[in-house]
Amino acid sequence: LRSFLKSEGLLASRLVAGKEEEGAKFSDYFEHTEPLKSVPSHRALAMFRGRNEGFLMVDLRLTADESSADTHPCQSMIAEHWNIKSDGRAADKWLAEVVRWTWSVKMSLHIQSDLLMALREQSEAAAIRVFASNLKDLLLAAPAGPQVTIGLDPGLRTGVKVAAVDATGKLLDQATIYPTPPQNKTREAAATLLVMIKKHGVQLISIGNGTGSRETDRFVADALAAHPELSVRRVVVNEAGASIYSASELAAREFPDVDVTIRGAVSIARRLQDPLAELVKIDPQSIGVGQYQHDVSQLQLGRQLNAVVEDCVNAVGVDINTASSPLLTRVSGLSARIADNIVSMRDAKGRFLNRKALLDVVGMGAKTFQQAAGFLRVMDGDNPLDASAVHPESYAVVEKIAAQNSRELRGLIGDSPFLRAVNAQDYVTADVGLPTITDILSELEKPGRDPRPEFKTAKLQDGVEKITDLKLDMVLEGTVTNVTSFGAFVDVGVHQDGLVHISAMSDKFIKDPREAAKAGDIVKVKVMAIDVPRKRVGLSMRLTDSAEEPGTERKKKDHRPAQQGKRGDAQSERPRKNTQKSGRQSSGQSGAAKSNNAFANAFAKALDKS
Repeated sequence: LRSFLKSEGLLASRLVAGKEEEGAKFSDYFEHTEPLKSVPSHRALAMFRGRNEGFLMVDLRLTADESSADTHPCQSMIAEHWNIKSDGRAADKWLAEVVRWTWSVKMSLHIQSDLLMALREQSEAAAIRVFASNLKDLLLAAPAGPQVTIGLDPGLRTGVKVAAVDATGKLLDQATIYPTPPQNKTREAAATLLVMIKKHGVQLISIGNGTGSRETDRFVADALAAHPELSVRRVVVNEAGASIYSASELAAREFPDVDVTIRGAVSIARRLQDPLAELVKIDPQSIGVGQYQHDVSQLQLGRQLNAVVEDCVNAVGVDINTASSPLLTRVSGLSARIADNIVSMRDAKGRFLNRKALLDVVGMGAKTFQQAAGFLRVMDGDNPLDASAVHPESYAVVEKIAAQNSRELRGLIGDSPFLRAVNAQDYVTADVGLPTITDILSELEKPGRDPRPEFKTAKLQDGVEKITDLKLDMVLEGTVTNVTSFGAFVDVGVHQDGLVHISAMSDKFIKDPREAAKAGDIVKVKVMAIDVPRKRVGLSMRLTDSAEEPGTERKKKDHRPAQQGKRGDAQSERPRKNTQKSGRQSSGQSGAAKSNNAFANAFAKALDKS
């Protein structure tokens, strides 16, 4: 029975009477039915959320309307299993009632609960994988690098908070300006900003994408246009989590005498310089690049996200002379206490000159050093190998290669023609195998290489600042902020991310939206649909597509947008009507179900009609 229902069952959701207005955001599921075996994770989680909030009833059934059926198919399977028939015998009616009672009272709710629980677990696992993938893309986003940067935390009534940081992220200057409504002190704000730019030699301006972002961006563009001699780039960045960091204990220790709002501006500036180094200071669950993140197991989500953060940090490597304590904590083998001790020793005695100096840090034992050393970097130190991913245990191998070829160590590093000509097999020993030698040569060819892509930014279109500024068929450039299992959300600068449905992400069929885009990508999109009341924007990455005119019937490809929550928590994707004929017997059905041909044919016809 469980196998049969899993294969042939339908997941149905219905509106709770009288909840039409309160549950309007779940209107797509007021009368919805689709095969259980193929329901996508995001739609399942949407229905479960609607049920938990009291707007939907969700159950499992075999036909769209089971009230019309005289006998439930599962009752027929039970009767057949026990060879119960209606042959006019005295007890046949009583036996038939026992079969009905067995299914309706004893078994149906139990099996339905099992299958819905399994569906929820599968859907949660899929949602956690989506969040983890997006977080990885965000953490490994291209860094602008060590440049003097001004961070702007936009605001309207409370003003724009300004923080200038040096190339290492140290706070240099701060201010609050009021270039936006209602105060509109544009001239004074421009003067303050220009003084700060010239005083500190600012190279980048990082603007948070919150309320007032586009107005602030336009103000900065006008201010810079009036001074073409300034070589300053402005970039709009995702400020998710900046407010959480600014109010955290870590920020309070780092900036004890700085206002909370200025701390947020510092974070916005730093996340442009190095997204990974700044985002590790924030609880990854607060970054908000998942789907239905508040509906899944927070324990499992936290474990998965923390593992992703650690993997990203170790893949990039950490400069021990500039890294913060939270960043060092994410290095494999280092605890929060050891990370704090590294920073304290650096502050007290100056920069580390080599990796071996880490052994003098309190709590850094030989085993901890062995585990962490390969992920830690010392730039411009005593030993050039300390700036690479080559582990200190393998330094002897590199020195042997240099000695046998009469080369200096520094001249060896980065010499691709020579390194490619080296026969790795010549240096294999009982302690060092061929894979290790191959990895060492690869690392020496590009020492300390950063796996992150080259820094690029989206150019937002002037004059497009609100959803009402959008026009159908308008082509815009934007940044992918979130990738879900049903599409990708793109920030085009209107304070409401638009959805590129998976069917509009590529000219060829794709099963996973990540095949076409990932968080942080710069993409060109065309506006396909605008729903101002519900704040939904439908986009397409296929620029040859044409937007539908109002009132026309939808085309085969569905560009209906989904709604995205304040922190990237994607709401329900509008489900397509169920046209699948799933009543046919599958190869995995039980023998009892296969043998009941008359029932199978009738069942298939009923589902075809539904």
